[in-house]
Formats: sequence, C-alpha cells, structure tokens
Amino acid sequence: MALGQNTKFYETPNHPYQGERISEEMGLSGKYGLKNKEELWKAQSELRLFRREARRLIGEAGGDADAAGVEGEEFLTRLKRIGVLGDEDGLNDVLALDVTDILERRLQTVVYRKGYANTPEQARQFISHGHITVDGSQVSIPSYKVETSEEGTVEFDENSPLTDELHPERAEEQ
Repeated sequence: MALGQNTKFYETPNHPYQGERISEEMGLSGKYGLKNKEELWKAQSELRLFRREARRLIGEAGGDADAAGVEGEEFLTRLKRIGVLGDEDGLNDVLALDVTDILERRLQTVVYRKGYANTPEQARQFISHGHITVDGSQVSIPSYKVETSEEGTVEFDENSPLTDELHPERAEEQ
C-alpha cells in the first residue's frame, strides 16, 4: 500500500438496494442520531471483527469455549471495559452481540441516555460544539466509545453556557 493512501475501516453492503436492509438501517440511524450510514457500517464492521476474533479463539481451543476464554482473557477484558459485555459474559456471548450493543457505547448515545439532550441529534451537536467532557477532558467526537469506568464522568464542560440548568436548550428533567 502506498504511503498516505486512505483505507476504509468498514465494509459496505454487498447488495446496495435491498429494501428491508435499507429500512432497518434508516431505523437505527434515526434511533441513534447517526449522521450517515457510514457510521452504522463502521459499527457493524467493528462487531464483525469482535465475532471473528471470538470464533478464532473458540476454533483454536477445539470448540471448548471455556478453554478459549482463558486464552482470550485479554480480548474479553477489553470488551468488558468498553461495556459491550457484562462481567459474567464469555466468548459465546460475543457471538450473540448485536450492532445496537456497539451503538449504545457511543458518547452521543450516552449523553442522550443521561438526559443531557432532548434528542440524539442534539446530543451530537452538544458534543461536536465542545459542550461535553469525559473524565474532565473535552471530547468532540460523537462516535467516541465510552468505557464503563468513564460513564459517570460524562458531563457538561464547566465553561459551557449549558451548565446553567435554566438554559433553554437543556433537556427537561424527567
């Protein structure tokens, strides 16, 4: 590969015009406030890589998921750290993951679920305009994966006008 050549970190669908897939993608894009389908395809590709690694580990262990779990402890720890897997989950649970499990860990979704924004789109705007911090650092990337240890530290930037509870753009308290 030539220096400076860009490569995609996702795969596009094999058949671009399938009505059922398109409507499913539109539903997920709307629910999670994604800018375009590329963001969804990146999440699907990330999930595909997780599943591929789990299948490889299980295959190397001769189908024994428990032995493969010992071998893939680092892999499982990483998935648990980013919150895709629970503490008791193993390699078989990686194979049962859905793309929504990946999308739920995006900063955009976390900000919306915490009630800082009225819509996922507004959460995206707050993040990209620099109103949100994670662990005290300003993060302006809506697709940032929030680790479980960082989830409690997601808040408005102290210098943001949105820290005022009476700000008109703040989400109404439920």
